[in-house]
Parts: sequence; structure tokens; C-alpha cells
Amino acid sequence: MESESGLTPGGPFRVILRMEVFPEMTADFEKVWLSIGESIAHEPANRGQVLVRSTEEEGVYFVFTDWSDEQEFRDFELSHRHTLNRQRLKPFRRSGTMDVTQVVHRIDRVPATS
Repeated sequence: MESESGLTPGGPFRVILRMEVFPEMTADFEKVWLSIGESIAHEPANRGQVLVRSTEEEGVYFVFTDWSDEQEFRDFELSHRHTLNRQRLKPFRRSGTMDVTQVVHRIDRVPATS
């Protein structure tokens, strides 16, 4: 439920990945990630994902992916499909971390009034 101020309480289960990619492999990594992301977008519990590249650290990417709830994400995380995805990304990654979070509040942009 969104309030008049644009503040939405609660929200999806969000997974935040930090991936360090070999700098010489970033273009290929992005292509493979896009292919994987497009397949994950067909998962019924997936609510969307974003790949961002650091402007301060070479070869560092962040993935933000939203899920309907934690259990649905955990089921996907343990699936054979996800194992195959991780295997496809492994050659590009130097290291990485994963944080699982719950969106507490979201404030959307409020259009200017005339």
C-alpha cells in the first residue's frame, strides 16, 4: 500500500550480490549475466533484477534481485537451474559476496507539481 507521500511500507525480499570480475573479462561477463538474468526473469517468484558496475573499482559489479519472499528465493537458490547459472559465471569471478535483505521502506520519486 502506497501512502500519499510516495512511501511504500514493506516490500520484496532482496538479494544483493557483489562480484569482482577479472577486468579483461567484463564484456563477456555482462553478456553471460544478461542471458542468465533473462532466464531468471521467467521464475514466477522473481520480481526483477539489476546489474550495476562500480565507477570506483575496476571489475566490480553489484546485482540487486527481488523475490516475492525468502522461501521462494531459497528454493530457487537450491535448484539445479541456479547451480548451472553459477557454473556459467564462475570463470569470470575473482570473488564475491551475497547479502540477503528485506525491503523495509521504499520512497518513490514524487513528480513536481505545477
